[in-house]
Amino acid sequence: MPRKKYTPEEIIINLRSVEVEQSKGLSFEQSAKKIGVTVQTLARWRKEYSGLGLEQAKRLKELEKENSRLKRLVADKELDILILKETCKGKF
Repeated sequence: MPRKKYTPEEIIINLRSVEVEQSKGLSFEQSAKKIGVTVQTLARWRKEYSGLGLEQAKRLKELEKENSRLKRLVADKELDILILKETCKGKF
């Protein structure tokens, strides 16, 4: 069964609902089960998204995506430079 990909908005909403459930007396494990994720996932979400609003979480994900794309571009350019240096070595 494929894993569900949660959007930052869904994660923030789920974290808020867990906080409400815990204030009612549910344990961390019960709260995780109620929203349908593992305890590890919920803990990771808390670590990554605690204190963020919806817009901040969305912006964070956009920046992470852009950062990843730029890192790939830099790696590709570095590879091109190395190839060109190796090519030029033989000509001189």
